[in-house]
Amino acid sequence: MLFLYSCCCMFGGPAGTSEYGLASYYGGEFHGRKTASGEAYDQGKLTCAHRDLPFGTRVKVTNVENKKSVIVRVNDRGPWVSGRVIDLSYAAAKEIGMIQKGVVKVKIEVLR
Repeated sequence: MLFLYSCCCMFGGPAGTSEYGLASYYGGEFHGRKTASGEAYDQGKLTCAHRDLPFGTRVKVTNVENKKSVIVRVNDRGPWVSGRVIDLSYAAAKEIGMIQKGVVKVKIEVLR
């Protein structure tokens, strides 16, 4: 019962859960470094860092301004900058048109 309660009450709840906030992306200086999951960061893959979601969780990230979306897989922890909810790989950031701005408002939907 405690496990069910903790899963449903945090953002890492069931598929369909959504969250709004600011997204940023990893720069090239992190390419090849190990992520919190143990795999190497590859700026060309569609991955992300999230504070709470389990590694391997798939999420749909939509740029609120231009409505472009991308599906990414959580493989790292972060972001550690106040006010941000997700860090995207360079490839994912490019897909949703945020490279020039660097930080954009997004909607995150858990797909699992």
